[in-house]
Amino acid sequence: MISPQQLQERRLDELLRRQLGTRILAAIADPRITEIIVNEDGRVWFESYGKGMHEAGLRLPASQVESLIGTVAASLGMVANASSPIVEGELLIEGIRFEGLLPPVARKPCCVMRKPAQVLYTLDDYIRDGILDETHAQALREAIHRRLNIVVAGGTGSGKTTLAGALINEMVERSDPNERYVIIEDTLEIQCRAQNLVQLHTAESADMTRLVRTTMRLRPDRIIIGEVRGAEALALLKAWNTGHPGGVTTIHANSAKAALTRLSSLVQEAGVPPQPELIAETINLLVFIVRTPAGRRVTELVLVAGYKVGDGFGLTPVKLDQGLEAITA
Repeated sequence: MISPQQLQERRLDELLRRQLGTRILAAIADPRITEIIVNEDGRVWFESYGKGMHEAGLRLPASQVESLIGTVAASLGMVANASSPIVEGELLIEGIRFEGLLPPVARKPCCVMRKPAQVLYTLDDYIRDGILDETHAQALREAIHRRLNIVVAGGTGSGKTTLAGALINEMVERSDPNERYVIIEDTLEIQCRAQNLVQLHTAESADMTRLVRTTMRLRPDRIIIGEVRGAEALALLKAWNTGHPGGVTTIHANSAKAALTRLSSLVQEAGVPPQPELIAETINLLVFIVRTPAGRRVTELVLVAGYKVGDGFGLTPVKLDQGLEAITA
């Protein structure tokens, strides 16, 4: 027998699907499309593999977008109105991450729907598509073999999470099949083929810092965080530096070097002084990826070689004619 709560959830799901409409539902089902954006003018844009950002040729009335945001809020146990104009959370439909805005924070209702990766890319795929040079790919494989800690940096929409997924896939392919992976994210986006796997995501009662600390009791071999964006940076550095090497995380930054500055500022959000020595000791390799009009590109691969007061971080770029082995020999 269906409970009243299950009946309510079913009705909200049916209403949500009607408000999304057939075109957007088709985009959600399309594995090539990663993001669906509805602007204030009602025009819909898609972000997709190989094509980047492009207009969908679809316009939604403001009333439909407002109703959609309201239905999403109800499904999340929230209220959407002028006093609570921001609605964010994870939908039951394909695990979509939803962000909706109402006036007065936006002129008209608008929203962004980001789908978790449905296609698991490999480093070979990145080489084939011209995103990653073969020399850099080999350097990344060598870094994985050596269990170096890797930080993938880039701007919004640059493809950090997808690249992190490719690195994790490479780890699974090249490492002990019994290794235990613990992956922590705000929403479940990273695909991982590891057999010994736990995937955690934050909740109102458990933020990222708490989950990182909890991870230490889950017997992990590799600890992966989808994105560091707060005080959990310090907990992650300590975890990686105490017998759990070979991890991956992503961070918003404008360059490989800027990723370390950003990481340093996040560490201080934990209420401690700057920890450049800990960062230099723990972070081994920085990967910087950008989104260009021609598509995504990995433009920097940088080894972190210590820290000296007055000189800052020692950074050694991995050149295309050199590779990782030549500069670490």
